[in-house]
Amino acid sequence: MPIKSFRGLIADGGIDIIPLSTNDGSTGYRIKSFEIMSATPGIGDVDHVVKIYTIPQSTATASVDFADNTLLGAAFLRQDADAVNITARFGKNIVFDNVTFNQDIYVTLKNARSGSVDCNYHIELETVKLALDENTVATLKDIRNITGQ
Repeated sequence: MPIKSFRGLIADGGIDIIPLSTNDGSTGYRIKSFEIMSATPGIGDVDHVVKIYTIPQSTATASVDFADNTLLGAAFLRQDADAVNITARFGKNIVFDNVTFNQDIYVTLKNARSGSVDCNYHIELETVKLALDENTVATLKDIRNITGQ
């Protein structure tokens, strides 16, 4: 199936909306790739926590809860740097690629350290043609998650 790619620069504490919903809901998506990079690679100390959700978020947080069934993926990037030397840089991305969704998704960023440094993200989604029953299940699941029931 075709791959759709989305990229953006998100501010610390920010929430981006990636519009995916269609009129009939017959197109589903699965995350195939999720990458992040600091807006200032090699400069500044950051602990970026970037997450992707299936429902709107009121705030961006640095905590990650894999028991949250609305969480589609999470990425972490630590960068310890000064103006001259990078002392350490590592990252980890986790994507729940077995989850199919057909509504908008939401990207959040929180820097776990003090200061606010923006972060770039790149997400690749595989498009999936949904049968009527799959469409109904995906849509109802999203509605249930939004209403919190």
